Amino acid sequence: MAVGRFQVMATLQAARAYVLGMPVASAKSFGLNRAIFYAAAKRGFKGKGGVKPPTKFKSKEREYSDRDIKKMQKSFSMTSIGDEAAYSVKIEGKQFFVMGSEIQSAEDFKRQIARRFGKNFSKAWKEAVKICKETDKGVLLSQRYFYETIYKPRRDELAKTWTEKYGS
Repeated sequence: MAVGRFQVMATLQAARAYVLGMPVASAKSFGLNRAIFYAAAKRGFKGKGGVKPPTKFKSKEREYSDRDIKKMQKSFSMTSIGDEAAYSVKIEGKQFFVMGSEIQSAEDFKRQIARRFGKNFSKAWKEAVKICKETDKGVLLSQRYFYETIYKPRRDELAKTWTEKYGS
């Protein structure tokens, strides 16, 4: 399968969050969340915004009990990576990002992003982490500068080379 801009955005954003100190599972959740956010922004947002925690949370790989949902509602908050913020919840002590009522889990990242790379995702991941480690921390902390200096100039080149080198 081809690696597209969506996968490039998610992988670079996840690497950014990881390099800035977020655990891998949470970083991958953040990366997928930001890729979904930017794709929605590009197409024009649909639906209602708001800051109240959803009454239900959804995940493709598991159902949550009412007790779990109440814990998630209590933990529902805005989390920042530099000057970029997104809603998140805690599940079993781990932070995961949400879009509406949909939780972006590490499994979702694997299904929507990593599988495009086949068995070679770890190689692309290392490359993305290297790009972020070689970048000034101020750029990583800025939503705008990250987009303009890391993602935008590389998106098509990385999509092409990652497809050739790692695509399944």
